[in-house]
Amino acid sequence: MAHPVPRAPKRTPLNASMASAQPGHHSLPTVEEISSGGVIVDTSASDLPVAIIARYNRGGRLEWCLPKGHPEGEETNEEAAVREVDEETGIAGRILAPLGSIDYWFTVSNYRVHKTVHHFLLEATGGELTIENDPDHEAVDVAWVPIAELGRKLSFPNERRIAELAREVLPHHGH
Repeated sequence: MAHPVPRAPKRTPLNASMASAQPGHHSLPTVEEISSGGVIVDTSASDLPVAIIARYNRGGRLEWCLPKGHPEGEETNEEAAVREVDEETGIAGRILAPLGSIDYWFTVSNYRVHKTVHHFLLEATGGELTIENDPDHEAVDVAWVPIAELGRKLSFPNERRIAELAREVLPHHGH
């Protein structure tokens, strides 16, 4: 006689979130991380190029992303964004506007990370495109990408949304 194979209940957003809310469901400790970075634009060029970096993810895949990093010492999110963009791209800039924050979760070896990234719109004020000043040597390449093409180049949907927001905010800054 054939026995039916038991089926697991379908995961819906509701029961998935309920499962993670159960006490003891996640035995991994959680670490909170904050980073700051942004969309740095060369406003002197008509196609409004943005400096972005390439890096390898933990799985060894190349990803194009917005420059960002952790605040150091007593730095504000704004100061950290300006420094990190400069370190990772070689381009100095000044903040024009905040672009909002994104947060996400990921797991590394024996803990979960809840990361919040604060993004800003920056206007390039000088420098040369290079990854040579990146103290962590996380960036493996850097490029100017016209702002209209940024959405096709960036690897992450949440960063594509930030880039689109930058396009909407830019005209309000006299450029």
